[in-house]
Order: sequence, then structure tokens, then C-alpha cells
Amino acid sequence: MTESTASPESDYRCGYIAIIGRPNVGKSTLMNALIGAKISITSRKAQTTRHRITGIQTIDNTQFVYVDTPGFQTRHSNALNKTLNRTVTNTLMASDVVLYVVEAGTFTDADKEVMNLLPKNVPAILVINKSDRVKDKAVLMPFAQKLAAQHDFATVVPVSAQQAFQLDSLQQEIAKLLPHNPPMFDADDVTDRSETFLASEIVREKLFRFVGDELPYTSTVMIEKFEQEGDLRRIFAAILVERDTHKAMVIGNKGARLKEISTQSRLDMERLFGGPVYLEIFVKVKSGWADNEIGLRAYGYE
Repeated sequence: MTESTASPESDYRCGYIAIIGRPNVGKSTLMNALIGAKISITSRKAQTTRHRITGIQTIDNTQFVYVDTPGFQTRHSNALNKTLNRTVTNTLMASDVVLYVVEAGTFTDADKEVMNLLPKNVPAILVINKSDRVKDKAVLMPFAQKLAAQHDFATVVPVSAQQAFQLDSLQQEIAKLLPHNPPMFDADDVTDRSETFLASEIVREKLFRFVGDELPYTSTVMIEKFEQEGDLRRIFAAILVERDTHKAMVIGNKGARLKEISTQSRLDMERLFGGPVYLEIFVKVKSGWADNEIGLRAYGYE
């Protein structure tokens, strides 16, 4: 997947590719692997992705504009999940190609509900992720045939996002389905999101990764200051939690957990931004629901 100079625009293909599926099938990992940069956060905790994240990859005469969506929620109908589900359905309506991602060997009622969202007028590829985890490869074919019988997929591609298996093949299939359009972004762009947004997402990923299921989803991250001096970025972030008990949870024994969150966040930022990062993270208790609403609105949850 080496980038090179684009062909004339008359031969160019460019379009939006929606990545959808139930929570935890590996959508964010897949997009990061396809574009070769970590811009969408991943976690074992379901529903980590809360935003519509755009990833861009330009290869020869094709520009792929991937849109990672939150996992479609079928279990709880609270306000946040309804908002996330609207993000999924709106993204589908505006896409040129859809990647419908399932986990190899597993097809649940939740997967079926997401499949039912697939628009009939947009070509869809069935992406069977985590195929490397299936010991008996003979079961993949009947599994794929069973799913393909339930929707008119353009093609079926087994992949492993984590192992980068068959990703070239997947991109070749996507390219065939993209419309003839000039590029929408510069060839070296990897996302349309700001560095401030990406920094907040990286901290949020580490927060849920190191604290786990004990921390409510309403906990969030705000970037209070983002300054750049040459190659050095100075970033001051605040983790907002609901209770003092949650604050203690994030800080950990003698600050050990917060130090780990900070260190791993900084390393990821340096890899993504390509330069040194000075990072300070504070943990604050929200004063009430009004503050929570302000935080959600400011970072695009609504």
C-alpha cells in the first residue's frame, strides 16, 4: 500500500467508505490498519468509538475516505446510544461503499440488526474480520455463504485487521466500487480531524484501557490547552469524571495508573504527530449534569 503520484483526475476514483458493524468487531482497528496510522481509538471496552472518524488513504489514482462509525447499539435505548445510532445511519446514507464487518465464526442478533441497515442502493462488502483466530479454516466458507445469502454483497473478503492479512485485497475490491471523482484531500492527509481532537481521543482510549469497565461512559476528556513550539507540542488535558471515587480510580495507587495513562498517551501522540510531546493530564470531578452536557456538546457527541 505504497503511496505514489496520482493519475489524471479523469481516471481518478474517490469516495466515502462507511465501516459499520456491532460493537467490538474491530472496525477502528481495521480503519487504522488500512490507512497505516492510528487515528481511531481501540479498546476491549465496547462502544469506545463515539464519533464519526474519517481516515484518508491515497494510493496511485485512488483516494479512499474511510468513515469509522460507533458500533450500532441494539441493547439500550438511552440518549447517547440513540445519538450514536443516528451517526451510523446518517453515515450510511452518505457513503459510496459500505464495509459490513463481522467477527469470523460469530453472527448474533445484533449483527443481523446491523445488516438490516444496509442500504440497497449502496454497494456493500462483507468483511469477515479476525479470520486468523479460526483454527479450522474450512468453517469460514460455509459461514461466509450463510451471511452472503442474506444480503446482496458485492464481494466477501476474510481479513485480519490486527495481522494486516488480506488488507491489500480488500482495498482492491473497494477501489473497483468507488465512483470516478477527483480527490477531496491532499495526498498526504490521513484524517480531517484536528490534532486537538486526536489528542483527546488518544487520552480517552488509554483511560478506558487502563481503568476498564469500572468507569462510566460519561467520563470524558477535554483538551484545555494545545500549544506548538517548533516540533514540540505542549498539551494540557483534563479527564472529567462524575465522582471522587472515579477520580481515585483513575489516579490509582500513588498516581501509578494516571502516570501509565499519561505515558502511553504521550507515546501514541508522538508516533501520530511525528514529534516530541509534553503532556500533562489532570483529573477533575464534574460539578453536575450541566457541565456534562457542555463537555458532550463541545466534542461532538450531539
